[in-house]
Amino acid sequence: MVRNLTLAALACWLILACAAQEKPSAQKTITVTGTAEAEIVPDEIYVQVDLREYDKRGVGKIDIETIKTNFLTACKSIGLADSDVSVQGYQGQDAYWQYRRSKKKDPDLKASISYWVKVTNTKKLDELVEKLDDEATQNFSIAKTAYSKQTELKKQLKIEAIKAAKAKAVYLAEAIDEHIGGAVSISEGLDRVDVPGYVPQTRYTNFLANANYRSEDASDGQSGSIGFKKIKFQFQVDVVFALQ
Repeated sequence: MVRNLTLAALACWLILACAAQEKPSAQKTITVTGTAEAEIVPDEIYVQVDLREYDKRGVGKIDIETIKTNFLTACKSIGLADSDVSVQGYQGQDAYWQYRRSKKKDPDLKASISYWVKVTNTKKLDELVEKLDDEATQNFSIAKTAYSKQTELKKQLKIEAIKAAKAKAVYLAEAIDEHIGGAVSISEGLDRVDVPGYVPQTRYTNFLANANYRSEDASDGQSGSIGFKKIKFQFQVDVVFALQ
């Protein structure tokens, strides 16, 4: 019985020893980071326009309904769709009880309304400025800028980042007389989108003259027109490749 147990133990030890000898060495790998970036002229420019009632000499008060109608007509006249214009704030009929209470304290209080208008280039922006009522317009400022094909651009840049990572892995591996194999893992790294900030103007007449709003190196494709500051997209991808 003891002899049989001894033989069995010896057999197990031999099997384990053989398995340990046949265990493959750890796979050699190389980890690299690929980066891709692009600077794009925004094709969605959101402008905030603040309008307010005013008194016109010889006519009297120009009420908010007249101002709204004239503004929306002006937007349509330059080819803007209804979806390009949205109300952001309204002091007057929508909050009439509050407006009426404030009116008692300040009889000269005028109703006002704020719109966001989306345009696609500076030429359209100039056309809008030309149509505005000077007396009614209290403010004209850029609210934000965006790029309509951002999702597609992100996808393409991440593909380019992976290709850049592979190219980097190839020349780094060759420096030590190795060759890369297949990818072991791929993980997304830093995603960065730098959108230029804009400082609101108190009067829209200062808007076009303010160089901070425009950049000569960002043409929007309009002949003789200056485009907006570009949006910078940058993406990184970390890739682990096997070494052969």
